[in-house]
Amino acid sequence: MKELILIAIGSALVNNVVLSQFLGICPFLGVSKKMDTAAGMGGAVIFVITISSFLTSLIYNYILVNLHIEYLKTIVFILLIAALVQFVEMFLKKTSPSLYKALGVYLPLITTNCAVLGIALTNVQNDYGILTSVVNGFATAVGFTISIVILAGVRERIEYNDIPDSFKGTPIVLVTAGLMAIAFMGFSGII
Repeated sequence: MKELILIAIGSALVNNVVLSQFLGICPFLGVSKKMDTAAGMGGAVIFVITISSFLTSLIYNYILVNLHIEYLKTIVFILLIAALVQFVEMFLKKTSPSLYKALGVYLPLITTNCAVLGIALTNVQNDYGILTSVVNGFATAVGFTISIVILAGVRERIEYNDIPDSFKGTPIVLVTAGLMAIAFMGFSGII
């Protein structure tokens, strides 16, 4: 249990997928303009990364390893993640049209989010079992959500500040993301 807690804290804060591993930068910068869209993207990422961590670990440990075709893991994981996102999209469209409309564009964006594939490969690389993979995936997605929501909050407040013209738009967002990465480095003393 102690190991799972350390993995969860490490994945969410210390080794934040966006701010220290630099995975998932596209949605981090592109969807963080408003708090509600950032929270929606974060929720969708939590769901997809957690489920994909479970499924990729299951397939790797019980199919690819048994058939001695571990070298196909990247291709299999990409196909699985794309299929999972499509399945989630179809399921939400049928069962909850209002939630489907609210998430709309965010679900297809998750397919191209390199953080989802990165976590699946990290789980395999670290020889995590199924439970540990799920905990790592969930904690990583929570860390992604924390960082994107914080950036969205800062970006909303930046709109009302007087910023030099040369820093308006993308430059101030990149400076803010850099400062957030430095701030998250402070969590490295926890573990």
